[in-house]
Amino acid sequence: MNSMSLTTLERGKTTIDAAALEALSAQLRGTVLREGDGAYDEARSIWNAMIDRRPGLIVRCAGAADVIAAVNFARENRLLVAVRGGGHNIAGSAVCDGGLMIDLSPMKSVRVDPPTRRVWVEPGATLADVDQETQAFELAIPTGINSTTGISGLTLGGGFGWLTRKFGLTIDNLLSADVVTADGKLMRASQTENPDMFWALRGGGGNFGVVTAFEFKLHRVGPQVLSGLVVHPFADAQEVLRAYRDALEVAPDELTCWVVMRQAPPLPFLPAEWHGKEVLVLAMCYCGDLQEGKRATKRLRAIGTPIADVVGPNPLTGWQQAFDPLLTSGARNYWKSHDFTALSDSAIEVVTAAIPRLPGPECEIFLGHVGGAAGRVKADETAFPQRSAHFIMNVHARWREPGMDKACIDWARGIYEAARPYAAGTAYVNFMPEDEADRVEAAYGGNYRRLVEIKQRYDPLNLFRMNQNLRPKQKLQAA
Repeated sequence: MNSMSLTTLERGKTTIDAAALEALSAQLRGTVLREGDGAYDEARSIWNAMIDRRPGLIVRCAGAADVIAAVNFARENRLLVAVRGGGHNIAGSAVCDGGLMIDLSPMKSVRVDPPTRRVWVEPGATLADVDQETQAFELAIPTGINSTTGISGLTLGGGFGWLTRKFGLTIDNLLSADVVTADGKLMRASQTENPDMFWALRGGGGNFGVVTAFEFKLHRVGPQVLSGLVVHPFADAQEVLRAYRDALEVAPDELTCWVVMRQAPPLPFLPAEWHGKEVLVLAMCYCGDLQEGKRATKRLRAIGTPIADVVGPNPLTGWQQAFDPLLTSGARNYWKSHDFTALSDSAIEVVTAAIPRLPGPECEIFLGHVGGAAGRVKADETAFPQRSAHFIMNVHARWREPGMDKACIDWARGIYEAARPYAAGTAYVNFMPEDEADRVEAAYGGNYRRLVEIKQRYDPLNLFRMNQNLRPKQKLQAA
């Protein structure tokens, strides 16, 4: 292995000699990749095709010992570091240019203990990996809605989806985590062990270390849930949204209903004349008794005159993957999001006005329905503070050709600005693109200062900076 030049934390260059590279490789059960190696391009490719970065070195970790070796190597040489779990993050922080990428994707173990309803998950596992193992025992944790998402990034940013209103955010079900800190030490974080780290990991992102194992509590769910889509003509959107908002005021925690507004894909249950036309979709899931679910969804399903209603019993694992075909890797993506404590008439007018101006057939706006159990946790109980949000809007610009970049990004930014007066002012860090560093403090609100203090304690060098970054206090003051 020849010597090589790598990017430093200060974005300069340092030369690492061949002996140091060989010593790193000798410590690993996993592998070291550099440009030109056969698996290099696959390892650096992530979900958002707008991100095309080339790490100087990629350490593909096989276990916690490999992570420790990689972190020590990066710190000792002051290298720019990125940490990859599932590689699904919109900001593309899993990959850096010229530095060291710590790739956790080979670490996919999921171990379920049915009697105690506990599951231990390694950071390279996807949501599909977790669901497959837990649903074998009719158990589940609340996660996201795209099964190719990595469990690590989802959890560290908060995590919400179809089961959140009943069982809380993903972080509300986290019992402990093993984390490699910037000094190369492996610590366990829980309510009783290193509780400050445990508090910070629940929503603070990848700022504090590299998590090598998560322990979650499980809930009895499935194997079937009542779920599916009710598709409406977009001409009825404002009327449908107002009725949707009112229906959710009395929705039980078991019921979650999201809104998707976009051009209709060629789904087999939609008449051909609606393919490519603007539609509003109510996507709902009831995670309790199926007969109770029929009663609970009745009001939502009675709204307006839908084009199609395909709500029925479905395997939870299938419903968790229902949106995967619309969210495959390889497309260019840019997101803008807001939290809403309520869905006002003014906010409805903003989002509906944007759909006739869709810049491409894959662009969409969705409204995530949250609250319930997640809203009954105190704002300062975890690093994630947005407990009063009832809806999360994500303006999802998605396209294929670089020539469409400006039109799609401008469309998303325009909706974001128009909706700002009606939003809560907070943000979900997992939905923030890389150009929103100015929103980090607002995203954490009253928890921000405590997070910075913990960052200062565990990572004063700011080694873990490829994220929605919390700069250590000394760097904050110097900025």
